[in-house]
Amino acid sequence: MKQTLKQALDTILDYNVHRAGGTPGVVAMATDRTGNFYEGCVGRRSLGDDQPMTLDSVMAIFSTTKAMTGVCVMQLVEEGKIQLDDIAKKYVSEIAELQVLDGFDASHQPKTRAPKRDITVNDLMLHTAGMGYEFFSHDDLKYRTAKGIPTIVSSSFASIRTVLLHDPGAAWTYGPNIDWLGRIVEQQRGKRLGEVMKERLFKPLGMSDIAFNLTDAMRSRLAALHDRAQDGKLTPLPDLILPQPPEMDMGGHGLYATVGEYMKFIRMFLNDGDGPNGRVLKAETVDQMSRNGLPAGVTSGGWTTSIPSLSNPGEFDPGIKKTWAYTFQRNEEDTVTGRPAGSLMWAGLGNLFYWIDRKNGTGGFWGSQILPFMDAVSYPGFVDFEAAVYRHRSHSRG
Repeated sequence: MKQTLKQALDTILDYNVHRAGGTPGVVAMATDRTGNFYEGCVGRRSLGDDQPMTLDSVMAIFSTTKAMTGVCVMQLVEEGKIQLDDIAKKYVSEIAELQVLDGFDASHQPKTRAPKRDITVNDLMLHTAGMGYEFFSHDDLKYRTAKGIPTIVSSSFASIRTVLLHDPGAAWTYGPNIDWLGRIVEQQRGKRLGEVMKERLFKPLGMSDIAFNLTDAMRSRLAALHDRAQDGKLTPLPDLILPQPPEMDMGGHGLYATVGEYMKFIRMFLNDGDGPNGRVLKAETVDQMSRNGLPAGVTSGGWTTSIPSLSNPGEFDPGIKKTWAYTFQRNEEDTVTGRPAGSLMWAGLGNLFYWIDRKNGTGGFWGSQILPFMDAVSYPGFVDFEAAVYRHRSHSRG
């Protein structure tokens, strides 16, 4: 059965790369609680380059960084250093400066007002603070433009000091919440976020090929980001790299890593917080992180686009109720791929996607490097990959 699964998954990767307009290169892996049962790579690190995509290719993992910052926050909660219902300005005073956008005047200048209540740590964990990304929100983009606020990918503190699109707690809006959480971790630990992760996450999980600041060894294996034009043409963007070193370790999107390293993180969740070199979280904390945390009646859904070169509009598993855990999207019903209700997933801007199924002890990661997000070829490849894993594993159990 293992060989049949390998052949099926190899075929999906191969087709995804070699079909017309295919993905330049893909690394995909699937794991159970003990280790990876599939590892595959096809294509090239960069179109027009002879270097093949390899299992140890390094990628910008963008928002798949978020869950790692969430773990660092929950470690503080475990230690009693912070509480989820704490007011965030207790730790990062600058967050109190954020105002709620109340439209624009006749000269396109933003009008703002004070929020009805303070932002809590919980709001930041759940994306209910009111912050949005400029590429998912026309209003945020318009506000940033009017106020001269730098893009989020500038890896700067100034880039997250933007505006609230609604009052805290009123809705789920995806944005730079987790970057603020990274600042809270730094305030509590007295160190850069990358150093905290190295000590408290990477070391117990045996991870080395992961960092905010690329090492020379990682840079030598770096896969290039690619742009897909509206006509489908792909162009490599080898110079498109987050600032090195970054002004700020961006807890929401700043890490570079190999897919293999991320699998160790997924396995930690499948093993209730335990890593090969020590425990990362208590089992009850992993349970807490896996539950829906949103207020009653609030769900997490799809997104629009305000910068089409960075993201297409879209939604994961449309038609299925989705909520938000700490810090993952949670499907409240079984998905068409076979992922059971109560599982976790999320993604990264460069078309990276993962899932964590604690019920069956299964997880996977699909890594590519293409903009805009929700690529018409790479994302369906992930869906096919996940579906094949569930199909073959259910057959093997049957």
